[in-house]
Amino acid sequence: MNYRDIPSEKLLQIKTLGELRAAGYEPRSVKEELRENLMARLQAKQPVFEGIYGYEHTVIPDLQRAILARHNVNLLGLRGQAKTRLARKMVELLDEYIPVVAGSELNDDPMAPLSYYARTQIEEHGDQTPVTWMHRDERYTEKLATPDVSVADLIGDVDPIKAASLKLGYNDERVIHYGLIPRSHRGLFVINELPDLQARIQVALFNILQEGDIQIRGFKLRLPLDIQFVFTANPEDYTNRGSIVTPLKDRIDSQIITHYPKSIEIGKRITQQEAKLKDEQRERVIVNEVVQNLVEQIAFEARDNEYVDAKSGVSARLTISAYENLVSAAERRALINGENETHIRVADFVGVHPAITGKVELVYEGEQEGPGIVAGNLVGKAIRTMFLEYFPNPEEFRKNKEKKERKKDKNPYNKIVEWFGEGNVVDVLSEASDKEYQKVLENVPGLRKLVDDYHSRLELPQKLFLMEFALHGLAEYSMLSKSTIERGLQFKDLLSSMFTMPSLGEEDDDEFNFR
Repeated sequence: MNYRDIPSEKLLQIKTLGELRAAGYEPRSVKEELRENLMARLQAKQPVFEGIYGYEHTVIPDLQRAILARHNVNLLGLRGQAKTRLARKMVELLDEYIPVVAGSELNDDPMAPLSYYARTQIEEHGDQTPVTWMHRDERYTEKLATPDVSVADLIGDVDPIKAASLKLGYNDERVIHYGLIPRSHRGLFVINELPDLQARIQVALFNILQEGDIQIRGFKLRLPLDIQFVFTANPEDYTNRGSIVTPLKDRIDSQIITHYPKSIEIGKRITQQEAKLKDEQRERVIVNEVVQNLVEQIAFEARDNEYVDAKSGVSARLTISAYENLVSAAERRALINGENETHIRVADFVGVHPAITGKVELVYEGEQEGPGIVAGNLVGKAIRTMFLEYFPNPEEFRKNKEKKERKKDKNPYNKIVEWFGEGNVVDVLSEASDKEYQKVLENVPGLRKLVDDYHSRLELPQKLFLMEFALHGLAEYSMLSKSTIERGLQFKDLLSSMFTMPSLGEEDDDEFNFR
């Protein structure tokens, strides 16, 4: 039987170097290990990097090619593009267990020892040298590059306390305290945000990447470290002059560019996978597909918005946090009203504003407008974009009316708009019960008929959502006025709102009606 085919439970029974030799063990580098295990998965049609959506035809094939080529990798992309997640997923391509000389600090291979300790153990005990087994999860090391990271942290330093306690001279390699990189021997080492690492620290990585040499306080050691390096970087920092020193960039074999989800469907899969909701929340709050689409559309709008800094990016964490906040907003309303079950409403989207304001970087003009107003703007633009997928374009009817190409009674919005034009007002309160919510919406003539005409097969809760959605959409297309009041939203005639002062409890800085 090939050593690689031995079941894990039998491997763990091997306790000495002699038993390991008898089992047919032969060392192989971590890059060979990754390569061969990836090859086996690809040939067997098994999933690789499972749970990473949107990269199936772009980033993942690039990363697989880099692994097959045994390259060190730099993942270049804006925040929230699953760079660290990809690096952590590489651990799954490692062998489940590898043998290690018991007690060695550098995870020494029993057949290819590096450290003084491991070499001494094998010289003294031979085939009786104790062997332990290291799980692949222990072979992953991650370090965030911050300005305070030192060469000692990454490479190592002389330990005077060790020298004194062992009564050793400073010319003895046993006084060395190894840093994170040597201790990651035979594993994956990830440096996040590489450009934030000081240039003098980056220089210390040159020889490790190229030749495997390290030098610590005058000790010139030949340590052929066996490490798969993965770096991550943000292009905004990456392009700053001197952020990554040129010789270091030259030594990183493959640079792979990541990206945000390219479609609503991919965004939804990511959000639904990552959102941390309790079972009781999922049971109490029912979310329809339009709501899920609308949450993702907010991120798409933010990435193209003039007030949001495109260089900083809009993390996928925005939609995840927004979705969690949205469900919590509906849950809070249900708890207040003593309801065991409720459906998401458009009015609940006021709950996503904190997720937006905390996840986007604004340009100067955006800061002048204010993060709250920009958040409301993004929600409004998302509604405007999504509205056309469920109802006819109001602007087309406006154009046709001007050209007198269509009779007035053909416009599906006329009855609704005319009712508001008569001075009627609708308040959609944030904490209204389901019965109050339904009563308010069904009081608007033509609103139920509009939804029935285009979505007759839906259940009542979905129809009620689209009835409110229609009001928001008409406001976004300037056919109605929408403003915030103390306890929710108010819809009224657009023209009359221009000539009336805000009533008591209304806010002048209308974050929903901002365009």
